[in-house]
Amino acid sequence: MTRPGEASAAGAGRRDEYTHGHHASVLRSHAWRTAENSAGYLLPHLADGARVLDVGSGPGTITLDLARRVRPGEVIGVDASAEVVAQANGLAESEGVPNVRFETGDAYALEFPDDSFDVVHAHQVLQHLGRPIDALREWRRVLRPGGVLAVRDVDYGGVIFEPPLAGLTRWLELYHAVAVWNGGEPDAGRKLTRWVREAGFREIEASGSVWVYATALDRERWGGAWAERVTESAFAAHAIESGHAHTAELQAIAESWRSWVADPDGWLLMPHGEVLARA
Repeated sequence: MTRPGEASAAGAGRRDEYTHGHHASVLRSHAWRTAENSAGYLLPHLADGARVLDVGSGPGTITLDLARRVRPGEVIGVDASAEVVAQANGLAESEGVPNVRFETGDAYALEFPDDSFDVVHAHQVLQHLGRPIDALREWRRVLRPGGVLAVRDVDYGGVIFEPPLAGLTRWLELYHAVAVWNGGEPDAGRKLTRWVREAGFREIEASGSVWVYATALDRERWGGAWAERVTESAFAAHAIESGHAHTAELQAIAESWRSWVADPDGWLLMPHGEVLARA
């Protein structure tokens, strides 16, 4: 077994970079997420008093929902960005959720003893990791015997949208290219079962769910954010640095997003793979 922090043979030497970065437009999108719209498959398995680790907790909206559901149990959110962790701790304080805290941490090398948690949850994390199986083995290490792993990731290979704008087709191609260049797997949703099994988990239960953006508010929330992200976030910098796109093309894609937002018939679906498993 690969020890935490070591590269597996398949992942050795791969770039391991977060494609989106932490631009305000990215965090605005992530803050829309709740336990209900992003972790519904896990909710029936939560119990009062459970100790939960949320890996890649971002702005903390899902994490706070989990904390409310397991009171008086403790929930800890871990994220690589100190700035985002500070914001999440501020949100917990302002919303009066005392049984949650956020810390900076490394998904491959968690600073917790073995058998520390009843539940480990990770939403949209594995798709960005160059060594997802190594990360899952580390998460298994901190789970108590019989503890629950819950992972959910999008599968960009299944994204569909209307109308069929050429700029959005190019965005989807470009997203795949940049994510792979960063060492990630943009079609992670379909691979979760295999990764979890190879990491040594048992009693694996796979499922799936979708996000659909169809209302004016939904389109602005998703497409409006991407109109910014494609030119201003780390994604834009990575697209240019990797040689997959240039500034004028990114601006054209942003304009396509704005057109999609304004179209009353605009519609987009994002499928997700979900896995529950036992340590």
